[in-house]
Amino acid sequence: MTPSVATGPRPIAAFDRIGEENAFAVLARAGALAAQGKDIINLGIGQPDFPTPAHIVEAAVRAMRDGHHGYTPSNGIPELREAVADNLANRYNTSVDAESVVIVPGGKVTMFAAILMSGEPGAEILYPDPGFPIYRSMIEFTGATPVPVPIREANDFAFSASETLSLITPATRLLIINSPANPCGGVTPRREMDALVAGLANHPHVAILSDEIYDQMIYDGEQHVSLLSYPEIRDRLILLNGWSKTYAMTGWRLGYAVWPPSFLDAIRKLGVNCWSCVNAPSQFAALEAITGPQDAVHGMMAAFAERREVVVARLNSIPGVSCVTPRGAFYAFPNIQGTGWQAKALANALLEDAGVATIGGPDFGIHGEGYLRISYANSLENIERAIDRIQAFLA
Repeated sequence: MTPSVATGPRPIAAFDRIGEENAFAVLARAGALAAQGKDIINLGIGQPDFPTPAHIVEAAVRAMRDGHHGYTPSNGIPELREAVADNLANRYNTSVDAESVVIVPGGKVTMFAAILMSGEPGAEILYPDPGFPIYRSMIEFTGATPVPVPIREANDFAFSASETLSLITPATRLLIINSPANPCGGVTPRREMDALVAGLANHPHVAILSDEIYDQMIYDGEQHVSLLSYPEIRDRLILLNGWSKTYAMTGWRLGYAVWPPSFLDAIRKLGVNCWSCVNAPSQFAALEAITGPQDAVHGMMAAFAERREVVVARLNSIPGVSCVTPRGAFYAFPNIQGTGWQAKALANALLEDAGVATIGGPDFGIHGEGYLRISYANSLENIERAIDRIQAFLA
């Protein structure tokens, strides 16, 4: 019997405003095409193609064997919070109180919580565009007004402090910053960070969510500039980070955040009401990740750096395509305006007709038209094959 159209109770209207992350839809379509026997090269999904390092896996196995099967504190096991605080303090030459660290099941949880605590009808939240699509999705869910901060190719896909500050109004509740950035690979230099923090002194009503999930994925010897290192905004800064990208642990669902004192009780209660705690063995794996050998991290970054050079050179050799060199993360964001294609139409055609999965720029915001996101979290061989196909298709 064919189900009829639902006429009973339904979710409140706010859920009609929730968007999606199209990278997962592309992943599903690529999987469906592969199941039909088609050769698909996936340059769409944003996850390292390396396995989680063996010593981290073993730490989780050991935790299970040692009997760590129960609930933990909702904000995370004390030894992991202490390790995160020490790690951040050492890397950014600042002090971090372990009591301000909250372990969560993935980076998105911190986004969700920070936006939920700041957003309501009448409020404004600034977010990067092109940017991670969940920012805008969650802002709209809360009923707040999303205000895009343009991320421009002319600025090497770093944000402009002056342009960002000019968008702040008395209604602004939250400013979302992402560097190194998804989808563009931009890294905002210290001079812009300095200017942003100086300007924020005139807007004490604005909280800041700094998404630094790619903080250890920077090239050419540059150092990450963390907003955590600016004491003048620490009382309103929420730092988002985690293990997914740096340690190839996307499926483990592990993130952490540093929260200012005024938000701590709210995030603690949200955790108790929502996720209870992060599963215990994963927390012991996370502890091993940041306190154990870092050789695998350096090896992954060396591979990404080599792939980056190949991707940029190959894309720039295609007529109608140009690509600035990304300074962080593992994404290229080539400009395809010279091809005459609209971005999403080209991404769809490349998947269906050329067997290459990419993401159209508009999936990352209104300023994404004219661009594709290409993830080079794939082997050099597959990257070469994929760009051969893109070049042949556009020819």
